Amino acid sequence: MRIDQAAWVPVLFLALGCICCDRAPRGTGLQPADPRPQSRLLQPSDLEYMGAFRLPRETPGDTWEWSSAAGGLTYRVDGDPAGEADGYPGSLFATGHAWRMQVAEVSIPAPVISPQRDLSRLPRASTLQSFHVVLGRLVNVAAMEILRAGLEYVPAGSGASPARLFFCWAQHFQEDGPSHGSCSPDLAVADTAGPWRVGDLRIYSVNDYLFSIPDSWSARNAPGCYLATGRFRDGGWSGQGPALIAVNPGEPSAPPAPGSTLDANPLLLYDSTEDGADSTRTMQDYQHSDEWAGGAWIDFNHFRAIVFVGTKGRGNCWYGDRDGPCLDCRGERGWWSDRFEGGILFYDPDDLAAVARKEAAPHDPQPYAFMVVDDVLFHLESEQQKYHLGPCAWDPLRGILYISEPMADDTRSIIHAWKIR
Repeated sequence: MRIDQAAWVPVLFLALGCICCDRAPRGTGLQPADPRPQSRLLQPSDLEYMGAFRLPRETPGDTWEWSSAAGGLTYRVDGDPAGEADGYPGSLFATGHAWRMQVAEVSIPAPVISPQRDLSRLPRASTLQSFHVVLGRLVNVAAMEILRAGLEYVPAGSGASPARLFFCWAQHFQEDGPSHGSCSPDLAVADTAGPWRVGDLRIYSVNDYLFSIPDSWSARNAPGCYLATGRFRDGGWSGQGPALIAVNPGEPSAPPAPGSTLDANPLLLYDSTEDGADSTRTMQDYQHSDEWAGGAWIDFNHFRAIVFVGTKGRGNCWYGDRDGPCLDCRGERGWWSDRFEGGILFYDPDDLAAVARKEAAPHDPQPYAFMVVDDVLFHLESEQQKYHLGPCAWDPLRGILYISEPMADDTRSIIHAWKIR
C-alpha cells in the first residue's frame, strides 16, 4: 500500500470549554480513560492488512446484489455471541440493494489474504438477522433518487440506556428536512424513533455517514455529543472536503420527539460551492470528483485519528463524462478526474477539538496523511474507475477497521479488514 503524507494546519489550544448541548456525556464503557500515556497520531504504517471476506449467499428479505458505495456499515461489539473464537468476534449491520437500503446483520469470519484476487479463497459471512425495512419506517425510500444511507450501532451504556442502531438517509438531489432516526438492534422490532434534522445545517453536509465519538473526547470538547455525522456530496455542495458534525441524539431510552432538531456542533465544514464562497477554504488537494463514503473515530490504546474512506480524484478534474467536458453527456455524466485512488484519509482529533471549543474555524483542519489501498482491492479495471471503496465500520475493542469494496464479488460488495499493529 502506497502512503502519501500531506501537510496539516496546526492550531493553538486554549483552556476554554465549549458546550455542545445541555445533556451529560453518555458512557458506553468501550473507550479507554484519559489521560493516555504516549498518545500519538495513528499513521498509515500502523495499519496491517488482514484480508477480506464475502457476504452471505442469500439473506431473506432482500439481496446483497448491487450493494453500493453509498450504503451503510457498522460494527456490533456484542453481536454473534455464539460465533467462532477466530479473533474476529462481533457482527456487522449492513445495507443491501442500493435502491432499497434494507438492513441485515451478518457474522464476521476470519478474513483471508488472496494475492491472486481469488474470490473462492475468501470465507463467507453468515446471516444473523435477515433484511428488514429500517429507513422505510420513516421515509418513502421508493420515491428517492440515488439513495445514500449511514448506520451506527451504539451499545448499551451506563444505567438503563439500551443499545440502539442509529441511521440516516439522503438522496442525490433533495430539499432540507429530517434525515436521522434510530431503532432497536432487533430489526424485527418496530420501535423506530425520529425523524430528526441536524441543527440548521445544509442537508448535503449531514446525512450520509455516522460513527461514534469517544467518550473521553466528547467530555472534554463537546459534552453530550456522542455521535458524529456528515456527508460528502460531489461537486462541493456539502463543502469542498468531508463534512463532520457532532450531534446529540438524546438518551436511547428517551429519544427526541419526531420532527425534533438535534443539537449540532460542526467539527469539519469547508466552503460549499452552492454559496459561491471563498474557494481557498477547502481540503488540501480537493477535487469535485472525490467521494468519501464513510468514516471512523479511532481511539485505541495510544493511537488516535479520525479517518474517512473513499475515492480520491487525481490530475485534471472536469464535469462531463470520462472522455472530457460535454454539453449532453450520456450514461456517465458527472465529475471526473484523470485517475482515481481508493484510500484512507487521516485527521488529527486535536484539530477538531480546537474547532469544537471555538478556537479554530471548521474549515481550518487539514488531513495529515492519505493511505492508498488499491493494491489489495479486487475490482479495479481502469485508472478512471470510480467508487473504489464504500462504507466502513470500526471495532473499538480490538482495533480493526472494516471497509467495503463495492462490485468486487460480481455485483456484490466484499469486506476488507485492517488491524492496528
